[in-house]
Amino acid sequence: MTLEAMQRLLPGLPELLGLRVVRAEKDVVVAELVVRPEICTLGDTIHGGAIMAFADTVGAVGTVMNLREGQGTTTIESKTNFFAGAKVGTTLTAECVPLHRGRRTQVWETRITNPDGRLVAKVTQTQMVLEA
Repeated sequence: MTLEAMQRLLPGLPELLGLRVVRAEKDVVVAELVVRPEICTLGDTIHGGAIMAFADTVGAVGTVMNLREGQGTTTIESKTNFFAGAKVGTTLTAECVPLHRGRRTQVWETRITNPDGRLVAKVTQTQMVLEA
């Protein structure tokens, strides 16, 4: 699947966030998001929920890259650790790798960093594999 085709599969919240997939393979997904006032909390700092939605989407993309024809996925668990804020104008990068790819579940770890490489958040999520 091309990056353009993958991007078209991300309407709704990912599109509102401005999430852009820059790499999508079975073993790694990389996406970017520019922090805008609309996704911030006080002090023009990105809202934690926006970070979680960013990571959740990237983990779902990774899972989709590993599904068989006719399968789907949904998040059943997510854990986020926040380490730093990100101000308006900052481009965040999410790099997501699989920790487990089983028949019924997949577990993905997403590291979100700022342009200096500083860790902003780390998210571990479990995706359930849905049969057609």
